[in-house]
Amino acid sequence: MALQSSVVATPGASAAPAPNPLISFTPVLVICGILYLLVLRPQQKQVKDHKQMVDNLKPGDRVLTQGGIYGSVVNLKGASVMLKIADNVKVEVNRSAISQVIVESTNGSPAATQGQPSA
Repeated sequence: MALQSSVVATPGASAAPAPNPLISFTPVLVICGILYLLVLRPQQKQVKDHKQMVDNLKPGDRVLTQGGIYGSVVNLKGASVMLKIADNVKVEVNRSAISQVIVESTNGSPAATQGQPSA
């Protein structure tokens, strides 16, 4: 007659405890935090600065459009801006198409710009 050994398994005796789900999810939270700080936050600040620059436009400002056209603001109407780009030449552009306000130095050359740098 052969002896058989029987092993009685008790629940949880040999099984490893389950990891905490919050600990498993922590790397995803850290990556989302880094993404927010490095990408989304600076982009929100850039959009806010551009909106403030466009809202502060006034007649006489010298501007640069996204298309690379320099002009002087003649008139503001709602969502559009009338620019004088040459003698007897005026164009109407959307306010969002203004990329920079050119601030001229005392000698007449462009010294600095406000708004988004041209890329």
